[in-house]
Amino acid sequence: MGGRPVTAGERGGLRARLIVERAAFRLGVDLEAAPGEVVALLGPNGAGKTTALRALAGLAALGEGGSIDLDGEPLHTLPAERRPIGVVFQDYLLFPHLSALDNVAFGPRCRGVPKAEARRLAAALLDRVGLAGHAAARPRQLSGGQAQRVALARALAVRPRLLLLDEPLAALDAHTRLEIRSELRRHLAGFDGATVLVTHDALDAMVLADRLVVIENGAVVQQGPPAEVARRPQTDYVARLVGLNLYRGMADGHLVTVGDVVFSVAERLSGPAFVAFSPAAVALYRSRPDGTPRNLWRCRIEGIEPHGDGIRVHLEGPPSVAADVTPAAVVDLDLGRGQEVWAVVKATETHAYPA
Repeated sequence: MGGRPVTAGERGGLRARLIVERAAFRLGVDLEAAPGEVVALLGPNGAGKTTALRALAGLAALGEGGSIDLDGEPLHTLPAERRPIGVVFQDYLLFPHLSALDNVAFGPRCRGVPKAEARRLAAALLDRVGLAGHAAARPRQLSGGQAQRVALARALAVRPRLLLLDEPLAALDAHTRLEIRSELRRHLAGFDGATVLVTHDALDAMVLADRLVVIENGAVVQQGPPAEVARRPQTDYVARLVGLNLYRGMADGHLVTVGDVVFSVAERLSGPAFVAFSPAAVALYRSRPDGTPRNLWRCRIEGIEPHGDGIRVHLEGPPSVAADVTPAAVVDLDLGRGQEVWAVVKATETHAYPA
């Protein structure tokens, strides 16, 4: 794991132009994944993530101009059952009447592998995912984490060159998710094909993926290594995903003007620019603090809610902003919905970059 300098075209892997036309929606996404690379598709509900995954799997027809190449060979001309693809569905979709062993052996058997050989392969894969002792168990006898590992073993049993993961951790509780996320990362690190992961969970994407591709309204709006996407969000959705306040303004030297607010920033820029900062960088005051007029504006409290070990305060602007404060600060300032306060952002904690 960890960003790779090669592209899919240099060493095989996936190269796709995914075009899917529907009555009120159009998906148009270029997607690449090199061998051994994990690419995460992120986006709000209805953005087109699942449609993209279904198109790769052959479950959604490509529109005119669409194509999928895998290891230099056209994939879109093959029916779904002949594509060298393994899929882990969100609900796993294990066969309830089959044991874990026979669930894993099912794919190879469908591709003509003799029963004994398919079962030997399945047993080896169950051992690899730590479930050798559960080979005879039916799906209803497995925990959520165990079912997820059986589904992964089943996907790998067909020796795929492309692995598709559709929200693979969504069905797990928080404690199990933490454990299985770590295990899944280890298993993906040992897979030499390309992997495409669909998720709405930022932490899953950051931990599991080498590269993020963010989709909104059927189009790619940002992509890059997780750290880069998190550091320089390009849309409100990405900013919310990584927990930052984001504004677009006009830069002139070390100042960025956003509406009536002037932000002082460390970077020197000119022209359209983004300003981003953490909610923890925002301080709240009941009366206007003395000093510089920059990085300072008046807001009205829209809502207050617990957030981690602290309190998140949602403030209406312009510009609107989220601030993280301590429970003690809420009491000391006597903060309440509808109250007017002053928001101040520490200049040293703002980050500006070209828009």
